[in-house]
Amino acid sequence: MTVHDVAQHLPDIPALRDRCRSMAMAEAILAPGGPYRRHGFDAHWSPGRELGWMDNGAGDEYSVIFSPEGVYIRGFDHESPMSPYAGDRSVWPGVVDSVPEVFRSCVEEPSFIEDGTPNVTACLWRETGDDRWRTGQIEYDGGGSDPDGASYLFSFLVDGTPEGFADWARSYYNTPVDLDAVRHIYAMRPLTPEMVAALNPDVTPEQLTAEITAIGYPQTVPVLPRPDHQ
Repeated sequence: MTVHDVAQHLPDIPALRDRCRSMAMAEAILAPGGPYRRHGFDAHWSPGRELGWMDNGAGDEYSVIFSPEGVYIRGFDHESPMSPYAGDRSVWPGVVDSVPEVFRSCVEEPSFIEDGTPNVTACLWRETGDDRWRTGQIEYDGGGSDPDGASYLFSFLVDGTPEGFADWARSYYNTPVDLDAVRHIYAMRPLTPEMVAALNPDVTPEQLTAEITAIGYPQTVPVLPRPDHQ
């Protein structure tokens, strides 16, 4: 699977945003304050833009930038034969050459660049109102079935199921993971004490207030007093 295949299977922009926020919220509950979280979401990344991200801590990462113009996705597999560091320190031909002007600032974002070279092996974009995801015209030169790393990098964005995330989290965190609680989060329902405790009994929704705000996850619904009837 290459980035071209990923483009055929990604959901629309609202659904992708929910997937990114769901993974970030689930990990915030499983590992509050943990330095080894794999997924995150910053609803206040920069004016008018939100950032979903994955970082495996070993050099592989992606960034999903949500803006009024649409969405730009950058993936970097450090072991890919298409990595700039596998050759002359230039981006593989076609990967970002046809990115629309509205997303050029994302390509040139300093936090995605090292020593003047964008860290990117796979790239997709979708403008607001567009009916599909777009990629560059790329000729692959070997690299097996996943030459640009897209299959590995974007697997959870494509799969989008609570079951897939829960299976991964059980292995990654070496802990039981309540599937119903993950389903609750993937449905973007406000957190409840019972649901949070099912994932992590040492955490309460109140302790997650800052994380909820940072991620832009729906706030806990307050319990309103019942009106008195005369």
